[in-house]
Amino acid sequence: MTDDIRSGVNRRNLLKLTAVAGVVAGTGLFSARTAAGEELSLKGKRIGISTAGTDHFFDLQAYNAQIEEVKRLGGEPIAVDAGRNDGKLVSQLQTLIAQKPDAIVQLLGTLSVIDPWLKKAREADIPVLTIDVGSVNSINNATSDNWGIGKDLALQLVSDIGGEGNIVVFNGFYGVTPCAIRYDQLVNVVKYFPKVQIVQPELRDVIPNTVQDAFTQITAILAKYPEKGSIKAIWSAWDIPQLGATQALAAAGRTEIRTYGVDGSPEVLQLVADPNSPAAADVAQQPAELGRVAIQNVARHLAGQTLPRETYVPALLANKQNVGEISKKLGIG
Repeated sequence: MTDDIRSGVNRRNLLKLTAVAGVVAGTGLFSARTAAGEELSLKGKRIGISTAGTDHFFDLQAYNAQIEEVKRLGGEPIAVDAGRNDGKLVSQLQTLIAQKPDAIVQLLGTLSVIDPWLKKAREADIPVLTIDVGSVNSINNATSDNWGIGKDLALQLVSDIGGEGNIVVFNGFYGVTPCAIRYDQLVNVVKYFPKVQIVQPELRDVIPNTVQDAFTQITAILAKYPEKGSIKAIWSAWDIPQLGATQALAAAGRTEIRTYGVDGSPEVLQLVADPNSPAAADVAQQPAELGRVAIQNVARHLAGQTLPRETYVPALLANKQNVGEISKKLGIG
């Protein structure tokens, strides 16, 4: 019996599991598309749209799509952007609550910061819906299947490194629900592969200056682990740290190390498509679709429909083999 079999899953089976997971990921409790013949309207409705920031491709796409969908359905969007400032985020939620819109949609944010204000909105009889926020005060959360995303990405990583080696992990935003789920899934997968070790201490990614900070941190890690093979992969819960890490590897000539992330930012997908780049995989979400779905669910709720707790929009695992097809599906490149 080989070591791979003793560890639980051999390389061939890992690839099969990854392929199956890609089919399963994104299935949810509610259709992500407007049902055929379903007529939705927000005519005469004022909808508050609050976001933690719009400096990332995902955030901006989801934010703009919400505004456009409210207008398309005949409503008036009240859109505010906190610019990655928690104090401003709280202030803009307070302002929205005071304006008494017909509903509020919160896009992203650290739960401990925003949840007290989502609760206040609910107590003021303002329906609250969210995008990528796991709050008990939200009627419905539009999101990707982050359990599936985390598992698929971890399986891809473990498969690519042959089930053994040191991996560097960015874990700076565990208070953000999707990041926490993806990290937990990585840990859940890795624990079945005792030859895979997460380098301690874990790195903390930051906002702003994410790319530059990741570049600096990975450059320092490479100085501590100068031998090729001493680090096999770098993982992050989103793909902007992955971008900085990939740039650092290229600058240091350490392109044998692979990088992994989530979101499907165009610049990262371009690196995955480059056969000479260390960027190995990026799970591409569909942020504009998430934004549209959230607003459609607002319209459904205001029309008296019962919503599921979460609505899942499919995410797509892009790797060296399929990135061209995934980019085409997303309309990127």
